[in-house]
Amino acid sequence: MTNARAATRLDGLGTTIFAEMSALALATDSINLGQGFPDVDGPPEIIEAAAAAMRAGRNQYAPGPGVPELRTAIAAHQQRFYGIELDPDSEVLVTTGATEAIAAAVLALVDPGDEVIALEPYYDSYAATIAMAGGVRVPVTLRPPDFRLDVDALRAAVTDRTKLLLINSPHNPTGTVLTEEELAAIARLACERDLLVVTDEVYEHLIFDDVRHRPLSTYDGMAERTLSISSAGKTFSFTGWKIGWATGPADLVRAVMTAKQFLTFTSGAPLQPAIAQALLLSDDYYRSARTALQAKRDRICRGLSEVGFEVFVPQGTYFVSTDITPLGYADGLDFCLKLPELCGVVAIPHEVFYDNKQVGRPLVRWAFCKRDEVLDEAIERLGGLIR
Repeated sequence: MTNARAATRLDGLGTTIFAEMSALALATDSINLGQGFPDVDGPPEIIEAAAAAMRAGRNQYAPGPGVPELRTAIAAHQQRFYGIELDPDSEVLVTTGATEAIAAAVLALVDPGDEVIALEPYYDSYAATIAMAGGVRVPVTLRPPDFRLDVDALRAAVTDRTKLLLINSPHNPTGTVLTEEELAAIARLACERDLLVVTDEVYEHLIFDDVRHRPLSTYDGMAERTLSISSAGKTFSFTGWKIGWATGPADLVRAVMTAKQFLTFTSGAPLQPAIAQALLLSDDYYRSARTALQAKRDRICRGLSEVGFEVFVPQGTYFVSTDITPLGYADGLDFCLKLPELCGVVAIPHEVFYDNKQVGRPLVRWAFCKRDEVLDEAIERLGGLIR
């Protein structure tokens, strides 16, 4: 139902699918493979670091751009993993998760009528923030079974009104990691057409099978036009802490700070120094987190395939996508709404992430960032669909 008192730019947004399906999981006592949060906390020493910061009195407002040690740690992280040099005082901004960073970036950089190109299926906050900025969303569709970027389609989508490319890799919900060739093509197009780029890289460390993530900002001509966004929640299994960041040229970071200061201003004061310590964890931590998650990916892909779904094995992220039509279903949204009653499992329909809804209609996303016994129980329950 449309709220006649609400601004028309919010029409169609409604309640986020993640909140809706998580509430359904609670109401039906279902296994929640919908919303992407782990069921085991991250490193205990980082929890202790947060507790120590609280005991030390770091419980009031943090500086708007973020506490100095976290901004320094973020800059060091970019240098350590990608060779990117940043000034922590002017080129790093701490945000309330990547979601706020994306919202503040779009609000700061997009004027009413500007076109924003996004790869669909897209994280649902993209649609909301573009709408709130008065921008025009232009989708470029990643299609099954491989969900690769059609560079010609991307080039054709650019018009004289295009202001911004919103690029997500590793990509949620498909798990695609853009290749060097795909990223190079995006970089050439952005430079040729003088476009700004916002990259969502929150799954940068959760990639599998020796696939490599390379930030778009490292390509020729891109450092001065790219705002890179990431967060601690996924990498360190602290999704509820909502500590994210945006990095890039000082003028873009300053613009995002202008918008961000009127959203949350600041948050997570005692959590920020703890995440500074997390970013300094050894290579063994990053390697073991990736290896453990890859094993979970393989576990759920094998199980979903045995149930009868067509499984599209992801290169990264927390998620695997499937086609439900081999089981005799056609509409992913209807399937997901019925699934808790059918077998006590919750998943997310792809359809809500598309403008081209017919492409996403038969697709469903499953989160595998759960304990092995939870994944096994979910597969056992899903097996009831074919009995």
